[in-house]
Amino acid sequence: MAQPLEGLTAIVTGAGRGLGRAEALELARLGAQVVVNDYGKPGRDGSGEASAAPAEDVVAEIRAAGGTAVAHLGDVADHAQARALVHLAVETYGKLDILVNNAGILRDRMVFSMTEDEWDSVIRVHLKGHFNTTHFAAAHWRERSKAAGGPVHGRIVNTSSEAFLAGSAGQPNYAAAKGGIVGLTTSTALALGKYGVTANAICPRARTRMTEDVFAGFQEPTDGRLDALAPEHVAPLVGYLASPAAARVNGQLLVVHGGMVAIAERPRIAAKFDTAKEVFSFDELDDLLTPYYARRPAEETFAAAEVLGLKHG
Repeated sequence: MAQPLEGLTAIVTGAGRGLGRAEALELARLGAQVVVNDYGKPGRDGSGEASAAPAEDVVAEIRAAGGTAVAHLGDVADHAQARALVHLAVETYGKLDILVNNAGILRDRMVFSMTEDEWDSVIRVHLKGHFNTTHFAAAHWRERSKAAGGPVHGRIVNTSSEAFLAGSAGQPNYAAAKGGIVGLTTSTALALGKYGVTANAICPRARTRMTEDVFAGFQEPTDGRLDALAPEHVAPLVGYLASPAAARVNGQLLVVHGGMVAIAERPRIAAKFDTAKEVFSFDELDDLLTPYYARRPAEETFAAAEVLGLKHG
């Protein structure tokens, strides 16, 4: 029986550990040929010496299970190395069909304490890294679609975060990057839909090296049950979004963790006020807006996050 991703080629960035590893293993299990990308630096802040071991270990796992994979050790935030990553997939397997952008780092600090480098480095790896790979993958699919005279199979799954949805006081750089990724995703979805390509973003909640502080108070089960925060809860959604079955899912933001998938709506207008004159005056705005916000508890600002049971991630 054919697997859902049989004959398709996938790239997963940041796939040497955590979420990326689980996603790469799942795509391979579903039949995809996988390019496992990981820069291999040990620090979750992007520090340390680059190593081939994380990516090569995952490749070995995939091959041991009967799958097909190759490692790529480059930094996706570097434009040339992102080009080389896409080129490796095409040269090795003939084409690229799936791009899962997962690579990222953390450099947490309150906004009044954050340095320029702490801001730039997180934006570079998360947001620019997502753009770089998307740029070269999109060009590949556009060329293939023109050559074929019609749509091709192209899937982008980007990684956003609940830090964008609900706010994260100590992560202004991370929250901004993850919000930017949602904007990149929806723009890409509109631009590439006519070529048969979809672009979606997920907000995963999982216990990884990146989130060890966030979930420090949530103990792993000791009775043999799968941890509700295990990355393996996230990977099946990535596999689905990468498949032909998800052809009509495009430009969406989905929250996923612990056996739950929630589809986030785009922001909606909560209230509307019209001026009684040609232009608003300060006093008129004060008369309209100040009472409105006085009637609303401050926590209602995050009502959508509360409905999903979200706090941080």
